[in-house]
Amino acid sequence: MTASNLVLIANAGGVGRTALAQLLAQDVPVRAMVRRDDARAAELRALGAQVVVGDLTRPESVAAALEGVGRMYFAMPVSPDHLLAATVVATVAREHGKLDALVGMSQMTVSQMTATSTAESYQQRLHWLAEQILNWSGLPMVHIRPTSFLDNPLFTSLAAQSIRDNGTIALPFGAGRTSPVAVYDVARVVATVLRDPAPHVGHVYELTGPRAVDMTEMAEKFSRALGRPVSYVDVPLDLWRAEVLAKAGLPPHIEQHIATMARLHQENRYDRTSDDVGHVTGTPAQTIEAFVAARRDFYLG
Repeated sequence: MTASNLVLIANAGGVGRTALAQLLAQDVPVRAMVRRDDARAAELRALGAQVVVGDLTRPESVAAALEGVGRMYFAMPVSPDHLLAATVVATVAREHGKLDALVGMSQMTVSQMTATSTAESYQQRLHWLAEQILNWSGLPMVHIRPTSFLDNPLFTSLAAQSIRDNGTIALPFGAGRTSPVAVYDVARVVATVLRDPAPHVGHVYELTGPRAVDMTEMAEKFSRALGRPVSYVDVPLDLWRAEVLAKAGLPPHIEQHIATMARLHQENRYDRTSDDVGHVTGTPAQTIEAFVAARRDFYLG
């Protein structure tokens, strides 16, 4: 049993950055691992976090960052190095760490995958494999599997642009249903687990919004939240990939992942709900309407 309650946040973007702020507000000591000592690192220091510069694919970086740490949050942006990083973290934490809990950020699609399934994106396959490695390590694991994020550009910047242009949300999701969850709610789960990990070790938490909706229903929720008509336009996937996704200038790995997410939405693979946000934190996940209403100026410009 470790005497340390120092938390290592090994990715301080999105969920990690939000969980870090929540933990510091609750007087939990936090160390953040960053790739560069830049303005973002300075911001983390200003919040009260320790900051170390390192790389999750380099064992010596991970070993140094883990010194004196009792709990760790592992996450990466969408990257072909995800499995390498998970393997490095698992092996280094076994040899050098004294962890009460390792909280791993995964994806809800993993719950539908098998060792031989091929319909998912390469990134989703990496998440599935990473979970196997982390489980085999024997470390005290907690897996966090969110569905798609409400904060995703698909539902924020892209939606805002088309809403301003012509009052539509244009996506290739067909009649598929989805239950996106806010980064803030996922961060609340992560922070709750890291603050007191013992009750959560060995659990998998699948995180969604309160209910699944099709895109027509989602557009209606946007309309009510924004106080103006919003409708859904279903765009053919190939056309959307050529006219929107390809022009975004994304790396091929990320583009393939996003295109696959769109196809899986069409196939209704995101029609899932869970009350794990409320179960873990005591407060339910926020609704689509509440999320959009809180960002009314962003969507309307």
